[in-house]
Amino acid sequence: MGLGGTTLQTLKLATIPTPSSSSSSLRSVFKPLSQSFLYRHSRRRPALQLFFVRGLSAPAVQATATATPKTTSPDEKGMKQQWKAAIDFKWIRDNKDAVAANIKKRNSNANLEHVLDLYHKMLNLQKLIVTHRKQEVERLRGERNVVANKMKGKLESSERQRLIEEGKNLKEGLLSLEEDLLKLTDELQQEAQCIPNMTHPDVPIGGEDFSTIRKIVGTPHEFSFPVKDHLQLGKELDLFDFDAASEVSGSKFYYLKNEAVMLEMGLINWTLLEVMKRGFTPLTTPEIVRSSVVEKCGFQPRGANTQVYSIEDSDQCLIGTAEIPVGGIHMDSIIAASLLPLKYVAVSHCFRTEAGAAGTASRGLYRVHQFSKVEMFILCRPEESDFYHEELIRIEEDLFSALGLHYKTLDMACGDLGAPAYRKFDIEAWMPGLARFGEISSASNCTDYQSRRLGIRFRSSEPALTNPKKGKSNLAPPQFVHTLNATACAVPRMIVCILENNQQEDGSVIIPEPLRPFMGGLEFIHPKPR
Repeated sequence: MGLGGTTLQTLKLATIPTPSSSSSSLRSVFKPLSQSFLYRHSRRRPALQLFFVRGLSAPAVQATATATPKTTSPDEKGMKQQWKAAIDFKWIRDNKDAVAANIKKRNSNANLEHVLDLYHKMLNLQKLIVTHRKQEVERLRGERNVVANKMKGKLESSERQRLIEEGKNLKEGLLSLEEDLLKLTDELQQEAQCIPNMTHPDVPIGGEDFSTIRKIVGTPHEFSFPVKDHLQLGKELDLFDFDAASEVSGSKFYYLKNEAVMLEMGLINWTLLEVMKRGFTPLTTPEIVRSSVVEKCGFQPRGANTQVYSIEDSDQCLIGTAEIPVGGIHMDSIIAASLLPLKYVAVSHCFRTEAGAAGTASRGLYRVHQFSKVEMFILCRPEESDFYHEELIRIEEDLFSALGLHYKTLDMACGDLGAPAYRKFDIEAWMPGLARFGEISSASNCTDYQSRRLGIRFRSSEPALTNPKKGKSNLAPPQFVHTLNATACAVPRMIVCILENNQQEDGSVIIPEPLRPFMGGLEFIHPKPR
């Protein structure tokens, strides 16, 4: 981590497997990347330097990050006007009953009637503006005729004054209408952006307790000795320091020490390699982003119970997930259909306020303000998003099975879905120290909810079905991509699972076999001599 008052960056390197086959193995992992990398960076070859976790300048974050709402207005700071999502208001109006039912079953506070009323007013105002513009055109034509007549004879002064007043009134009326339309459009956008995504027909209806189990893998470990939780294990193995972190940063922060640092690096690098083998392009991301990008991804950075840290006197936030900066890579762009799907696996630190989180279930590493995470993100054609949603959940399940975890996969009920999600699968792993299952990952299909806000579209090279107008391209019109995201590894909760499930009677902990090559061959974490 960065230390002191400067922007010092320290790289924490992991041990890469050393067998003779490792170089060929790495080549096989990177080989497809030159074909699947960003279209605008297609000639760049990914480098091995991606295999580290970046240090973060602590003072830069510590001094400015806060969870309190910002009070300075955008106008005072010269910020951009309210961004606009490409919301299909006509579809919402034509499917009013379905949208209303969806809002109700998802317990959303969106006001559909108000949205439709604003939309109706906007349409009427647009018609008025068109009428005024036609009148303006007619007035200009009249002035042209006046000039022509003047060439033939003398124009009465009263007639000239009447034309001048008529033109002035039309201009002022048109300007007033356009100002009203701008205000109405902004209000419509703000209200409509509260409407959640539609819901997959197979999603269970109800709150979190109504979520259904898709799969259960493994069984709980049986112990012949009293089970310890990860906090006790961490203390005895000298792996964490919550007390010092509390003094330095506040509650729910921590230092990782000794083998826990190696375990974090091992988890990240192993996960990264495994996901890259499946055709994903590795990324490290900015960890400070514009508030507008957070909003476009469906999060509320300024809400009363926000999970987002906002930076005072700026339009920036700390990211709560790499989904946000990765989603922004192709913002306001049109992607060639031949390049889809675009698959990314991103490593980042994540920051969350965890507002309202308390109790023994949130102790230790289970719920913290800052953590490292490996996130998968896919952009694809609309008809393919269900397929890639299944692919993401399979990757998660393969990773957790390889680590020997006992887990269950849940199809989350509609009441537990965030606004962007069309459908979400969660995976919960057994944590013996907590004596319960705890969430370790989720995978969401957000369909075009985020892409309509981020402005990410694709265009097929196939010609349009209808004949284009003269002078127009015969290419099909661009469509919005579908976006999906999934957690490959949330490091603190994976550490909880590994320590609690792999603890031994002598106080040691077994390192899962897949991680050992990334931890210098370490097989056990042993208690330290006192």
